[in-house]
Amino acid sequence: MTRPERAVTQAATEGEVAGETTPEPWPRGISRRASMRISDVLAALRIEFPAVTTSKLRFLEEQGLVAPVRTPAGYRQYSPADVERLRFVLRQQRDKYMPLKVIGERLAALDAGVDDEAPPRARLATRDGIAPTPDRLTAARLAQDAGVDVEVVDELVSQGVLRPGPRGVFDPWAREVVLVAAALADHGIDPRHLRAFRAAADRQADLVDQVVAPWRGQRSVSARARAGTLAAEVGELCARMHTALVRSAVHDIAP
Repeated sequence: MTRPERAVTQAATEGEVAGETTPEPWPRGISRRASMRISDVLAALRIEFPAVTTSKLRFLEEQGLVAPVRTPAGYRQYSPADVERLRFVLRQQRDKYMPLKVIGERLAALDAGVDDEAPPRARLATRDGIAPTPDRLTAARLAQDAGVDVEVVDELVSQGVLRPGPRGVFDPWAREVVLVAAALADHGIDPRHLRAFRAAADRQADLVDQVVAPWRGQRSVSARARAGTLAAEVGELCARMHTALVRSAVHDIAP
């Protein structure tokens, strides 16, 4: 039995001993009539998570985070409550890079009535599902958003800090890189000084790749979904480690 399942079982047992009714699983007050096919669920979730796939939903089911009903023919059917539960899981992964184990523990607390939260409302997102961006992120657009000259973005590219994709379009994280680089420039830290950050990030990405490689090399849809989840989780842990080490290093610089 997993930790989330143990938490729910313990809460239910305690409720029975006290003569209380076991709480309705979270989210409460939403229909649990399983009448939605997996294609219906994908259509509902892709409003906010355009990259979600059938394999992703099956993987989350394997992890015990959602439990669709099976028809006599073996087809999965979901309820509106299942959709909101999936939306919660996907948002925690996307916005907070929260590991599935922690998400499961949070859901167990919600199910047991120990914690409560309003079901998340769907919201529009871009194709990548990471952050809404009104335009393609070109060098000109990045410079405009950061309030810097386009030459600053060009210098970040020439120093290897930023790497444009096809047709000179950048990924969504490039906006944050330019904003931070502009703030550091106010303290006399030029783009050439940021090459060490790029090198460190590449080394950390190599570590993530080593962790993910065994899963990425498998052909099953579940393994590919697992690879994406691992990449996000381990990548966030690497980022947190880097942040903690920098904070530790500068802790005693100023009295």
